Amino acid sequence: MRIPMVKFFLCLLFISISSGEDVQAAISPEQAREIAKEAYIYGNPMVDNYRIQYAYFVDTQSPEYKTSWNQIFNMARVFTSDDKAIQTANSDTPYSFVGMDLRTEPLILTLPPIEKNRYFSLQFIDWYTHNFAYAGSRTTGNDGSVLLVAGPDWQGETPKGVAKMMRSETQFVFLAYRTQLFNPTDIDNVKAVQAGYKVQTLSAYMGKPAPKAASKINWMPPLSAVEQKTSLEFFNILNFVLEFTPTVPSEKALMARFAKIGVGGGKRINFESLSPEMKQAFADGIVDGWKALDNLEKTDIASGKVTTADLFGTREVLKNNYLYRFAGAVLGIYGNSKDDAIYPLYREDANGQPLDASKHDYTLRFEPGQYPPVNAFWSVTMYNLPESLMVANPINRYLINSPMLPELKKDADGGLTIYVQKDSPGKDKEANWLPAPDGPFWIPMRIYWPKIEALDGTWKAPPLNKVQ
Repeated sequence: MRIPMVKFFLCLLFISISSGEDVQAAISPEQAREIAKEAYIYGNPMVDNYRIQYAYFVDTQSPEYKTSWNQIFNMARVFTSDDKAIQTANSDTPYSFVGMDLRTEPLILTLPPIEKNRYFSLQFIDWYTHNFAYAGSRTTGNDGSVLLVAGPDWQGETPKGVAKMMRSETQFVFLAYRTQLFNPTDIDNVKAVQAGYKVQTLSAYMGKPAPKAASKINWMPPLSAVEQKTSLEFFNILNFVLEFTPTVPSEKALMARFAKIGVGGGKRINFESLSPEMKQAFADGIVDGWKALDNLEKTDIASGKVTTADLFGTREVLKNNYLYRFAGAVLGIYGNSKDDAIYPLYREDANGQPLDASKHDYTLRFEPGQYPPVNAFWSVTMYNLPESLMVANPINRYLINSPMLPELKKDADGGLTIYVQKDSPGKDKEANWLPAPDGPFWIPMRIYWPKIEALDGTWKAPPLNKVQ
């Protein structure tokens, strides 16, 4: 047993050394820098997704661990400041999660009948981070249904009784269920809905023997969210992820270009074998990727030319715009496609100044009858910067949403003012207080199942005004 193992590691060493030599022989540092920039922009959402999937479904020692692959995990609560794996998660809907391993066979999902007024959705996210399919109130309805989810290589027959088949481009899929919570006393009803969500392999659903199991994966430890911003090992994590994302026809030329710097499924770059100039080229490529994102945010996103509706969706919707996909992942990975939710963003006040509750208080006022037009519900949620995580506060409030409207105090004219600040605005206004951190922050508005007025721009989100 020792001899083959020694040969295996010698082989890995040879591949690593060859990768470094091949990179330096094929291209100049200037060319490598440009390709590294492209690869970083392309791969950042995929590497960040892997970090989260590893914490949720692989690392049993992680405080964020949920369950094993192909099992459903139901959160009987909403996200709070204690949840730190996913940036910009919502706190409106208790989540259910499934990490899907579709290498062997499809999964069958059974959805129970759900009362008509309770919004729920199933968002299917491949390892490119495309939202490749949806189920739920908007798409399949609340009457209950059976769905099949298949990987890219499955060629079988869809069983009778299956209402919809979804096919992923990648072998692994992240499925996020959102089940609407009307108020804190409604949680037991949400638990009852979640208990009806059923996940089975196709063979178990059909009552047949399971096929041969897929090979065991030697999972690569991920980088932290902070390390991903600078570490050259980012490219080796990307190489690992690319093993499970079969190249699609529209990306063959791109993958050939990436291969010039040693990026591709199954490859490994030995950075220690590279010249200092070539190593610097990779590091500069990462910096250039972040500069490109910063420029997009300061121009097209800040002006409203590019909105969150442009940043999330299928491959067809995004049209392989990798900078948009990068922006979506950084602003809020796993954001919904526009038909299920849009996200007007408050990153500056009405005067174009960055938001900072250590210096100013703010108000957000909805004029009478001018709430966001929705088929489901809306919310505004507080996140700190730079982490984009929820903010611990003395009243344990992370958002204000439309189900809370009966508890909020209306203005004399019937409008609604929300007080955005780090300290209580006073007992008489505390019902409308959205606590902020003692420092920089930002607020996304979530408009679930938006009506056409929200999608076509007829309705405009109100400004966030600085008080002092």
